[in-house]
Amino acid sequence: MIYTVTFNPALDYVVHMDDDLVPGMTNRSSREEFYYGGKGINVSTVLKQLGYESCALGFIAGFTGKAIEAGVRAIGIQTDFIPLDNGISRINVKIKAARETEINAQGPKISEQAQEALFNRLSLLENGDILVLAGSIPNSLPDDVYERILSMLKGKDVLVVVDATRDLLKNVLKYHPFLIKPNNHELGEMFGKVLSTDDEIDFYARKLQESGARNVLVSMAKDGAMLITENGDRIRIGVPKGTVKNSVGAGDSMVAGFIAGYLQSKDYNIALKMGTAAGSATAFSDGLATAEGIQKLYQTL
Repeated sequence: MIYTVTFNPALDYVVHMDDDLVPGMTNRSSREEFYYGGKGINVSTVLKQLGYESCALGFIAGFTGKAIEAGVRAIGIQTDFIPLDNGISRINVKIKAARETEINAQGPKISEQAQEALFNRLSLLENGDILVLAGSIPNSLPDDVYERILSMLKGKDVLVVVDATRDLLKNVLKYHPFLIKPNNHELGEMFGKVLSTDDEIDFYARKLQESGARNVLVSMAKDGAMLITENGDRIRIGVPKGTVKNSVGAGDSMVAGFIAGYLQSKDYNIALKMGTAAGSATAFSDGLATAEGIQKLYQTL
């Protein structure tokens, strides 16, 4: 089974405007929509489109938490969220105007008892399972929460995918995650560098590999992606043609596509192609990628 963890899920309220947002004034939208947000939930949603079942884990609170759980289940994703006694799950506002603006809420406080409940749930993972840890962590969680989870799974044959940045990512490398996915800017920041060439990206991606990561996937937006495999191979790919409409969830979609491609073929070339197609399909859509959109773009790569 594939498990995704979203520590701080949200209702993403997307507001479209014909003109740019004017601070201090009454602004009118042209249309609105909402999505069940959070990086792990995004991964689960795209995996479902690609025919792979997953279980979404994390914390929910209040009426918004109930709406998130019901909505995620309604699209066919299993859930095992831990309910919190206080607060409400986040409502994030995404303003799609001449410039994109996001207002991300803080979310509820996660108690130590709730944290232990999640750890107990994760301790039941079995050999052959896949675990996706994605995104930043709420300030009510300890800074080493990713490390604690991977340490708990040490000795089990669980493929762990980590999509995080800076120390949150660096500190889990010693547990040999199956896949990590920094973008090129995040990779450079980890070493205090600005990376501008493929060879520079290759060099520092291998530094992360030397520290323990099995496979390093570096996304580069319009410039495509690079994968340094556990076999030492460097695989480079561009992006399909299309008009970028949406940046939210593109990286999560790439992770989902990579997992689906790998499970289907055990071939890293196919995994990278599927990941690139999924990430691009989301970028070219108003919401997350659909199976039809992913397959269409996959054929062009």
